[in-house]
Order: sequence, then C-alpha cells, then structure tokens
Amino acid sequence: MDMWRNRNVWIILCGELIAGLGLWMGIIGNLEFMQEKVPSDLMKSVIMAIGLLAGILVGPIAGRITDQKRKRTVMIYAGLGRMVSVIFMFIALYTGSILWLIAFMISIQIAASFYFPALQAAIPLIVDGKELLRMNGVHMNVATIARILGTSLAGILLVVMSLFMLYLSSFIAYFLLFLFTLFLKIDEPVKQSNQSSSKSKGSFKEVLPVIKGLPIVLMTLILSLVPLLFLGGFNLMVIKISEIHADQLIKGIIYSAEGIAFMLGALAVKKMSERWSPYSIMFFFSLIVGFAQISLFFVDSKIVAVAAFAIVGFSVGCFYPTAATIFQTKMPKEFHGRFFSFRSMLERVMFQVVLLGTGFLLDLVGLRIMAVIFGIISAGLTTYFFFQFKRRIVQKDNQKAVSF
Repeated sequence: MDMWRNRNVWIILCGELIAGLGLWMGIIGNLEFMQEKVPSDLMKSVIMAIGLLAGILVGPIAGRITDQKRKRTVMIYAGLGRMVSVIFMFIALYTGSILWLIAFMISIQIAASFYFPALQAAIPLIVDGKELLRMNGVHMNVATIARILGTSLAGILLVVMSLFMLYLSSFIAYFLLFLFTLFLKIDEPVKQSNQSSSKSKGSFKEVLPVIKGLPIVLMTLILSLVPLLFLGGFNLMVIKISEIHADQLIKGIIYSAEGIAFMLGALAVKKMSERWSPYSIMFFFSLIVGFAQISLFFVDSKIVAVAAFAIVGFSVGCFYPTAATIFQTKMPKEFHGRFFSFRSMLERVMFQVVLLGTGFLLDLVGLRIMAVIFGIISAGLTTYFFFQFKRRIVQKDNQKAVSF
C-alpha cells in the first residue's frame, strides 16, 4: 500500500510507459525505413548489430559513471541523449542516408546503456525491500504494455501519417520522459571522493570478483540467460510459424498471448513469493521455459504453438522480477551501476549469439529440431544449477552442525 503513495514510483512507471511507447514506435519506424532503403536482410541485421555493439562497448564506462554519480543525474543526461538520437533520424529521413540511421542506432543504444543500469540501481533506493519484488513486477508489466501499445500504435500511425510524424511522436515521448525524470527525488548517500578513491578507483573490473564471491548472484546471472535462448530468436520463430501455417494472423495471436501471459505472471509472482522462496520460483519457471521450447516440436498444431509462447510469457513474467530482486538485494549497492551495466552487456551479447544461432539452425535443421535442442540446453542448465544450489545448502548445513 505504501508503494502506491510514493510519488517516485508513479514518476518511474509513467515515464516507463511513455518512453516505451516512444521506443517501440521508433523500432517500427526503423524497420520501415530499412525496408525502403536496405534491400539485403543481411545488411539490416548488420546495421542493428552495430547499434547493439556500441551499447556493449560503452557498458563499462556507463556502469562506472552510474556508481560514481547520482542515479537521477545519469537518467537525465541519458534522456537528453535519446532526444538527440531522434534528431539524427530526422536528418536520415531528410537525406535518405543510411549513415544517419546508423548514427541514430548507435546513439540510442549508448543512451540506453546509461539509462537502464541507473534505473535498476535507483529502484531499490525508492521502495522498501519488502516491496521490491512487486515494484519489479509492475515495472516490467508497464514495459510490456508499452511494447504492445507502441507496436500497435505505430502500425496504425504508419497507415495515416509519414515516418517523420512517427519519429516526432517518439521524440515527444522521450521529451516527456525527460520532464518526468526531473521530478524524481532520490535519497542517495553523498559520495565522498577522497574516501572512495582510497578504497576503490571505481573500475568496472572490480565488479567481477564481487560477482564470483556471491555464488547466488553468479548462478542467477547465468540462469537469466536461459529465457534468452527463447527470446533471442522470438521474432524469427514467429515468422517461421506463420510460414508453416501460411497464416499471417497467427503472428498477432502469438504476440498477444505472450504479452498478456507475461503480465499475468508478473502480477502472480508476488503471491507466489509468499509461499515459495525466490530461488524455487526461479528454478521452477526456468525449467518450464525449457519444456515449453521442447513442446514446439509439435508446432504443426496452432494450439500447441500459441500455448508454448503463452507458457513462456507467464514463466518469464515470474522469472525476471524475481531475478531482478535477487540482484538488487544481494549485490552491494555501491556496485549496482557497474553490475547492471555488466548484466546488460552480457544479455546483449547473448541475444546476438542466440539470434544468429536461431537463424543458422532454422536453415540447417528447421524449427522443430532447433526448439528441442534449445529446450534440452535450457532444461539441462537449470537442472545443473539446481543441484549445485542444493549441494551448497547441504555444505552450509554440515558446516553449521560441525561448529555446534
């Protein structure tokens, strides 16, 4: 109840909704622009990869700055960066130049590399620990609603207006996010430069030993890659399913089913946490993702295909808020910026690998066999880490018994 009386919570959620609309309208605009100007599918993927690579390269700097500066300040400057990036896209539309599109892709990814780690590090500072799981779930739901509304709205707007007006709508959304961020009030500890410099140089490399020294964080970080085995190739799989059934409508049905199921999962996870530990939730739904992937072996059935994506959506809706809460509570706050930046870099690299792997395997063995391969990898990783987790608990219990 207290969470909903917190103005910062409303500012972040409203800002996320508005920014998400701008983001997804921009993504649809990018695809439309590239469809007009870039005939090669390979070149389209290369252009998108350049933007992601820029975000990965700037990650260490973004993490270090997020830990050294106030989170609100980083978010404000990242918001300005997003607005500047859309200006590059206006130039691209005026000149028809692919180079300006690439400049837009690079700048928007750099801004995101600063904004999202700062946001993840700011959330534990504005809500109590007991409300953290609920806040993460609600925040991800808002992002999902923004994705559904943004893609739908962009599709409608492209029919009645030009690409310029679509990007203008995106620019307005980012401007509103910038205004919302200005009203944030986050109580952050004052950083003593002399004290911090004597203990730490704020190096990005310092976060790696901390992760290794916290087995539960390392395990959760690796386990977070399991859903990416599904999500990385999500769009390619949806396209392939629509081709298998010769049905364009099924794409919309799958996207809707996954999105709605994700929101239900993110709402339900708070109730689950009252009975299950966060680790039980994480292991269980990671395993379910693996089984849902394997079920796509029967993709010839429309019902099975839609159900598999819905099950993954619900599972991921439970998994990600739980993982985010573990990271925010187990990782020392002074490392939050660098850690969330490192996590973002890791996920972007993995996303690219899965995307390329999905395309390769779809050509080589087809969707059914590929889904089984990814499903076995997901279930295998989950099972391995579950037994590792259990072994660690047994070791701790034995150590306690010996000490007594």
